[in-house]
Amino acid sequence: MSQSSDKVAIITGSSRGIGADVAQRLARDGFRVVVNFVGNAAPAQEIVSKIEAAGGKAIAVKADVANPVAVASMFDAAEAAFGGIDVVINCAGIMKLAKIAEVDDQTFDQIIAINLKGTFNPCREAAKRLRDGGRIVNFSSSVIGVRLPTYGVYIATKAAVEGLTQVLAQEMRGRGISVNAVAPGPVATELFLHGKSQDLIDHMAKLNPLERLGRTEDIARVIAFLVGPEGGWINGQTIRANGGMC
Repeated sequence: MSQSSDKVAIITGSSRGIGADVAQRLARDGFRVVVNFVGNAAPAQEIVSKIEAAGGKAIAVKADVANPVAVASMFDAAEAAFGGIDVVINCAGIMKLAKIAEVDDQTFDQIIAINLKGTFNPCREAAKRLRDGGRIVNFSSSVIGVRLPTYGVYIATKAAVEGLTQVLAQEMRGRGISVNAVAPGPVATELFLHGKSQDLIDHMAKLNPLERLGRTEDIARVIAFLVGPEGGWINGQTIRANGGMC
């Protein structure tokens, strides 16, 4: 175990995709990990089992990040299991695409609830309960700079997350807590690949000069740096981890 073996990390939306890779990477780095899920417990428990099999410590906690009571209970569970919380990483998110003129109210409310309120709720709880010297990492998206049609509401939530990140970094003054965001480009996850043709996937893979989709481990490495000892001087920033897409 590394020097992070006494640190505790909550990772929302970490039963699959980027969040699952982040959970396993931080566990390898010595963090005790809370794997958050909202629906099916089996994938979350599978991540916990993998972490434990590799010698790490983890628990799975069900919580809807859009629900402030559930988020507070998740923090309670982390403190009960591990004694405190040092890192919160807000990976949970959804992407539903439609032209602005065609987005119905239910879809709009759902995207806002999960992507924006689902980041705000853990940030608010972390601001009150993180131990001094902790780290908060939110998820934006590099698609903000591309302005693709049908991404309007999704982009709006991610732009809001970047603003929230910058302000919270200022509000943590005096506690040694950094707050940053990571904005991946296209990453080969279920969230990105769902509903896209192979031609579109190939086109988006070529948008960056490295000419490939991102991998979940690419983003996990950035997160590991930001929450590790060498990332402590980065604060209030959005890191665009996208292979040079924009």
